[in-house]
Amino acid sequence: MDKKYILVVDDDPDLVETVSMMLESKGCEVGRAYDGVEAEESINQRRPDLVILDVMMPRKDGYVLCAELKTNEATRDIPVVLLTAVGEAVPTTTYTHADGMSTEADDYIPKPIDTEGLWKVVTALL
Repeated sequence: MDKKYILVVDDDPDLVETVSMMLESKGCEVGRAYDGVEAEESINQRRPDLVILDVMMPRKDGYVLCAELKTNEATRDIPVVLLTAVGEAVPTTTYTHADGMSTEADDYIPKPIDTEGLWKVVTALL
């Protein structure tokens, strides 16, 4: 596989580092963002080959950013993998399963993340 550029977006810096280190160990180049607004700015500066995107984040959540990416002609073909703990959090947040089903994400990975499972999804989408 050619060296791919993957943007990892999560408001948990430890998770971003864990996923980034795994991807870098597999030969990927990694960008990091810590909320949806920062991710959007990063995507506008450099188009990623794939986005790994948390759902529950400040400023702009992953559902909103994913929907924006998938409805924009310039970014709709970028694969998006949503990271979600929403299943466990639905009773205590405004996030719903319907929100997730209404996005056009290419795949979903539950938290806590199995990095090898995530790598399989990444390689299948790339």
